[in-house]
Amino acid sequence: MLLPTSKTYTHGDYKLSTGETLPDLTIAYETWGTLNAAGDNAILVCHGYTNFPHATGDANGWAVNLIGPGKAVDTDKYFVVCSNMLGSAYGTSGPASINPATGKPWGPDFPAYTCADMVEVQRLLIDHLGIGQLKAVMGYSYGGHLTFRWGATHPERMRALVPIAGVIKRATKPEQVQAIIDRYATCPGWNGGHYYGNEIAGGVFDRMVADRIERLTNYGIGTHLADTVDDPAERERIIRGRAETWAREFDANSLYILYRAGIGSDMTPLAGNIKAPLLNVLADTDSVVDVALGQPTVDLLKSKGVDAEFHEIKTRYGHAGPMIDADLWADKLRAFLDRTP
Repeated sequence: MLLPTSKTYTHGDYKLSTGETLPDLTIAYETWGTLNAAGDNAILVCHGYTNFPHATGDANGWAVNLIGPGKAVDTDKYFVVCSNMLGSAYGTSGPASINPATGKPWGPDFPAYTCADMVEVQRLLIDHLGIGQLKAVMGYSYGGHLTFRWGATHPERMRALVPIAGVIKRATKPEQVQAIIDRYATCPGWNGGHYYGNEIAGGVFDRMVADRIERLTNYGIGTHLADTVDDPAERERIIRGRAETWAREFDANSLYILYRAGIGSDMTPLAGNIKAPLLNVLADTDSVVDVALGQPTVDLLKSKGVDAEFHEIKTRYGHAGPMIDADLWADKLRAFLDRTP
């Protein structure tokens, strides 16, 4: 579903790294601030696994505490771009997009692709927007991994890197992808992934809501609500409301297709390619990305000559902590961006 705040760029046919061709590649994105005449004040922001390109602009922005006028990523100074991931469900080509050969959604037939394609599709957008060298690439969660990939595969295209709650090596296994498929296959209307138009009656919507509630709870949102909303019934209403909104917008096929794209994505062999200074940010309570990975990653990068730094955030809010408790490290981010040319 294309968000009302997003716009699109249609590139045309795109040859994927897997050898398949994706027809009519469309990229959804949002921007804030103004690109300067030199085209070099842009910051590319990469969102997480089930998130969207609306990073800021209002209270619904997932990085609103970090990005905006006068904030650490100052949109009075920088031109900020956030695009929807390839294979996601917020306007960029994905399984819910129409297959021109059938006139119906691709569903499980969406062409196989990899994290390399995710970055290349972002690069196409950056080129289309007239951006030369990026001021920085920064990304959260899955987008944090893409940030490492950007640095390793296009080292000349940015002057700073900020992976947040992300890893240099994705640990996704085929059995994890299959587990997602198997979970949705129990829905009576799944139909091998061709469930479109039958989401509610077929049980897919309810499954997505349940999965989203579990994810939000495990990511630290539940703890944050417990700290800020006294009434347990109101907390349940809020988290269910968020889950239902997401389930109406997202696509169950994207859940496993995005996961599948990450299999084998490991930037450690290419770590020496990274040229830009890098700030690696993890939360001490994160149950998704172990904070213990932070310093060894930076040590590896330093051994390859990379100007890298690890910053640990002390927060109650787990994987969501870097965004909820942005004030704990916003000054660190601002200073890091200011010290790069």
